[in-house]
Amino acid sequence: MSLFQSTKNNSKILLMILLVFGVFCGSTAIIMIKASTEQPLLVASFRLLIAALVLSPFFFRDLHTYRETYGWQQVGRCVIPALILAVNFISWIIGGRMTQVASASLISNLTPVAMPFFLWALYKERITRLEVIGTLFTLAGLVALSGSSLSFSQTNFLGDLICLVSMLSFAGYLALGRKNGSGISLWLYMVPLYFIAGLACLICALPFVNPIKAYTLPNVLYIIGLGLIPTVFGHTILNFSMKHFSGQVVSVTNLSQPLFSTLLGFLIFGERPQTILYLSAGFILMGVLIVLFSGYTKQNKIVGTVLVTPGS
Repeated sequence: MSLFQSTKNNSKILLMILLVFGVFCGSTAIIMIKASTEQPLLVASFRLLIAALVLSPFFFRDLHTYRETYGWQQVGRCVIPALILAVNFISWIIGGRMTQVASASLISNLTPVAMPFFLWALYKERITRLEVIGTLFTLAGLVALSGSSLSFSQTNFLGDLICLVSMLSFAGYLALGRKNGSGISLWLYMVPLYFIAGLACLICALPFVNPIKAYTLPNVLYIIGLGLIPTVFGHTILNFSMKHFSGQVVSVTNLSQPLFSTLLGFLIFGERPQTILYLSAGFILMGVLIVLFSGYTKQNKIVGTVLVTPGS
């Protein structure tokens, strides 16, 4: 094997590890959301604005580099994905507080069910046979996992419906990211997107709560944690991965998030799943490994057709 080929293979493996790390970071969101008692719209807004603030040095670095080709037209391409992301965060926080960790994480991460429709509509991209098999394995594991942890009530049902809205908006936001962020650096796309989405959430919050008020220290820490871990790392890594893998690979890998969330829910809240967790975990991991293998073999084709990330 040539040195070039070895380096390319190592790069693919590192990209897969980075994707799994991003999924784990995303899984922490429901824990901090349930622990926080702050107004949901404010939580969503501050989470996004903190992420934009933390990543702004990268934005201004790339703005200086690409100032001749970056303008209001490129900023405008962030608006629709940003508004969809705002819907995703608001519905995720409200729905997540109304139902159990396992249920919220399950429904909000069923993106592989919706993602093929978005990918076909936007790019005429079809999923491969391996991706179908991996998706079915992972969905089977999620059904088993949720069935072991759910208790049904009217409140849980309403929360589940709101989480369904969150799932659909998340799939649309990720799919649009590949199209609307093409040709510019990751930071020139993500930072305005987070900022616009944060402002949208803040405007929606104003009729219900005054943001200029006293905040408890635990809520401040949870909001900062939401801005840093599942947003700066989780969402940004998922968008970066959409540039290097097919949408179905990213969305199916993201389905391992409920597994992480359920384990964290057990450790922190004592929400103990039944022993079927181990069987469902096996199905989930098997499905994720199958689609990652598919992504490993397809990556060269995908990189040539998706986002270019100069300076990222």
